[in-house]
Amino acid sequence: MMQNIEKIQANYEKIEKAILMLQSELESEYLDALIETMDNLLDDKKVHVENGKPTEKVAKELEQLYVEVSLEELTAEQKRQLLQLLILKSYSVEKIQANHQMTPDTIGILVSYLIQKFAQNKNKIEILDLGVGTANLLSTVMNRIHDKEVHGYGVDNDDTLLALASISTELQQSNIELYHQDALDDLMIPDVDFVVSDLPVGYYPLDERAQQFETHNEKGHSFAHYLLIERAMQKLKEDGLGVFVVPKGMFEKENAMNLLKYIQKQGHLQSLLNLPTDLFSNKNSMKSILVIQKKGPKAKQAKEVLVGEIPSFKQRKEFSDFLTEIDRWVNSSIKL
Repeated sequence: MMQNIEKIQANYEKIEKAILMLQSELESEYLDALIETMDNLLDDKKVHVENGKPTEKVAKELEQLYVEVSLEELTAEQKRQLLQLLILKSYSVEKIQANHQMTPDTIGILVSYLIQKFAQNKNKIEILDLGVGTANLLSTVMNRIHDKEVHGYGVDNDDTLLALASISTELQQSNIELYHQDALDDLMIPDVDFVVSDLPVGYYPLDERAQQFETHNEKGHSFAHYLLIERAMQKLKEDGLGVFVVPKGMFEKENAMNLLKYIQKQGHLQSLLNLPTDLFSNKNSMKSILVIQKKGPKAKQAKEVLVGEIPSFKQRKEFSDFLTEIDRWVNSSIKL
């Protein structure tokens, strides 16, 4: 384990040094220099020169640094962790929108645990993330499924985030197809077994498009996360499952009845679990995991909707007991 951490750290230090050199030379933002550095490393460690920048001297120094980077020694999961550290560093030096922040690993690991349990009777699965961002959540889930053939699809309309997602998938050689578009526009993606998504929170600005969805608001802008849940249900196969990271207390909002009616019409609300409070800096940012199953020949409403608080990951016995309860619930209640 320690050796693995040391491998990641050694590569991180060399890549960050290259990023800072390139950032200074190009007078760019850290994140832009990060993207160009990773593109260079993935392009046989060649330094891209445009309009005489970087200079020949700096280009040679970068090439020497690139030679010292040994990405080939890392597993796909280690590469994901390495890129995550670099992106987190960019967050520390630049202001990042809340919806641009990566899903923390602790949440990703829990979502992947649920997907593994739900997929235990399948040999091949397809997973879609409608707000893929940097692909950290989707990669976390896929990297933990070792006994199946897994194909991923990711959608995002943000150029920068999708550039990072593209780097991530190429770096890890992930079986993921990325689509640069609004997830609420027409999607040329086949129906899938699972949708996983850390849903962006806020209002969707295109009212005319929102009107095409049953979960739209009658007045004013509609909630983007409501619309995306509806789109997810449209893209799921019969009996398919959506696992969403949503704002805590989402169903307590005055406009939530529309969404609940839609879920009951198209599927079954199987679980709503509040994530540990110690994962969040303030109560307004707290989130839950929502599990919805689309109706189909095998799907049925669970005898008991799994509702409650997920123990802190630091409380090892309580968290272990919680995972045991998840196992029991999945085996007795969910059919795929």
